Amino acid sequence: MQSIYLDHAATTPLDKRVLAAMLPFFTKTFGNPSSFHTPGLRAKEAVAAARKSCATVLNAHADEIVFTSGGTEADNLALLGVIRSATVSLGRMTMRPYSLLSTLSHPHVIASAIEHPAVLEPLAALEKSGAIELTLLPVDKFGRVVPDDLSHALRPETILVSVMYANNEIGTLEPIAEIGRLLLKWRKTHDTPYPYFHSDACQAAGALALDVEKSHVDLLALNGGKIYGPKGVGCLFVRRGLKLEPLMYGGGQERNLRSGTENVPGIVGLATALGLAQAEKERENKRLTVLRDRLIQGLLKIPKTRLNGHPTERLPNNVNVSFMDIEGEAAVLYLDALGIFASTGSACASQTLDPSHVILATGMSYEAAHGSIRFTLGHGTKKTDIDYVLKVMPGIVEKLRHMSPVNLDMKYFR
Repeated sequence: MQSIYLDHAATTPLDKRVLAAMLPFFTKTFGNPSSFHTPGLRAKEAVAAARKSCATVLNAHADEIVFTSGGTEADNLALLGVIRSATVSLGRMTMRPYSLLSTLSHPHVIASAIEHPAVLEPLAALEKSGAIELTLLPVDKFGRVVPDDLSHALRPETILVSVMYANNEIGTLEPIAEIGRLLLKWRKTHDTPYPYFHSDACQAAGALALDVEKSHVDLLALNGGKIYGPKGVGCLFVRRGLKLEPLMYGGGQERNLRSGTENVPGIVGLATALGLAQAEKERENKRLTVLRDRLIQGLLKIPKTRLNGHPTERLPNNVNVSFMDIEGEAAVLYLDALGIFASTGSACASQTLDPSHVILATGMSYEAAHGSIRFTLGHGTKKTDIDYVLKVMPGIVEKLRHMSPVNLDMKYFR
């Protein structure tokens, strides 16, 4: 039986070139970067080179890159770090203008309603504790934030805005640069450093430009496991001058923002993967877009099927559709039995059977959210893979609509 992996938004296989770059740092060059002997200094040099490489891709300075254990930690460090820093600063600012004191006394945070749980959950916890007031910004039917809605939601006490670059479930691209310009204008008009602008770019890194000067973001989170790099490593861009409180304390690594012995092989792998992704994205985007559109067009021929996300302003590898009158989980199981590996939404939320908060935020019904399936293509995806999905999917949908899952005969799909 063939094996067709279409869940690259969840994670990607490690690129052989990335593995080759990492291997020496598991065995030969294994020193602790904090040590002053030769093995330690070699490891330190490797981390410094990786930091510079990541910064080059982002059009940033090397000292603006903080390595983390992944996208979730990067998001948490950005959000909690800004909010805690603003709160701590309050006690030191009795000589500052009253307007700024008022801002920090009642911190307000804005995030889009379709953010990843790594953003929504820490903010929800802070709101529950009374540390912040949280506004969840609605999206349109395609899952896009409307900049005018953000403009109307801003207040003098808003210290942070979080809008992801590209949605992990429905693939919609957000108007990050427009939002960045809007926030720059707000700061200038109100003579304040706030609000800072954070963006989760974990899904965008392999497909979109990451120039932080053009997007005007202050904090940008990346994840190695989404770009054919190693799992368990990521980074956070932190613009110079922005103050963060750390989540972990200890040896003071990563400019005192992320204590702990550096994961040297992972950091080298992340930098290698990020460089490869950016160098090859134009060619790969063109190839994937053709396959993506072929899959979308074929799936929409199935009756009572809807594309989720923007029809064109979406990631080149993302296809998310809702099949009415079926359960997405059941369809994924039968696809799996045929060697096709897809998902019903975000892998990070797969332990719950609750309908996708992203699809619900676009105005779709619970039924449509429950019937959604996400196919995300990757380096190994071929036209024959797409054609096989299109061959078997109509039969799966038809049987699920008319029969109890326990009565399904897998021979029907072969």
